[in-house]
Amino acid sequence: MNEVRIFTKSEIENEALLIDFPNITNVNYQHATIPDFVWKSFPETLEDYKKGFDRVQENIRKGNSYLTNYTTKTKIETNLSLEAIFRLSKAKYKALVPDEFVFFSPETFVEIVDNKIFTHPMKGTIDAEIDDAENILRNDPKEKAEHYTVVDLLRNDLSMVADNVQVKEFQRIDYIKTKQKNLLAMSSEIEGEIKPEFNNKIGTILQKLLPAGSILGAPKPKTLEIILEAEQYERGFYTGIAGYFDGKNLDSCVMIRFIEKENDQLFFKSGGGITHQSDLISEYEEMKNKIYVPIY
Repeated sequence: MNEVRIFTKSEIENEALLIDFPNITNVNYQHATIPDFVWKSFPETLEDYKKGFDRVQENIRKGNSYLTNYTTKTKIETNLSLEAIFRLSKAKYKALVPDEFVFFSPETFVEIVDNKIFTHPMKGTIDAEIDDAENILRNDPKEKAEHYTVVDLLRNDLSMVADNVQVKEFQRIDYIKTKQKNLLAMSSEIEGEIKPEFNNKIGTILQKLLPAGSILGAPKPKTLEIILEAEQYERGFYTGIAGYFDGKNLDSCVMIRFIEKENDQLFFKSGGGITHQSDLISEYEEMKNKIYVPIY
């Protein structure tokens, strides 16, 4: 929560940033042909990734955390501009801050509708082309443990601001299509009723719930310390949240699938949840699998 940016309705209409959310957009799409595009990524070596991974695992073994979301920053090269990536990609939530960053996120943070609050944690991914991928994902011990942990964490988080919190949908499998690699992702839905003392206090609610549990881990305070020690770069806005508030209802997302521009160079930030069952090679591959654009 180092930096908060608020854009008014008139600024959105004047395209101070480009957004395409389920309930609001300021973009008129032309039916353009998708160009052949160059997409190269240069992930850190397995040896470098292992340094942070081992630090996370050491803390997990000590009992300081039981789920830590460990991420890295990868240099990419493409002939697409940030605006072209924004316009051509397909995702539930997209935003472009010109000349700074673009994201195309599939993950809702929280929705508030008529004093009810909803969240949809997304944890667990697999290459969709693997035989019987859906069953493997649902039943993989590590992925299940990770998903259970995040659902439990976010259920507890919502309980700080809501009553009657319950899991409404558990381990739903979503299909994410990309030109590079198609993925299956596992999600659940949790809902509750905003406590009277938090009615119309949108900022207080967000302050209570941040950072987003799905991109942090559990328990939150100690896991945050581990991440700051293990990761060798600044996340910046990556894994923060973006939302649209109409004065009553809120729709917000976690800023993942994130490309940032630094000195004319593009970087893609990605990662995944580490538990005591995590395997170095599998986690390294998952981090690389997420370096994609959903353009097809």
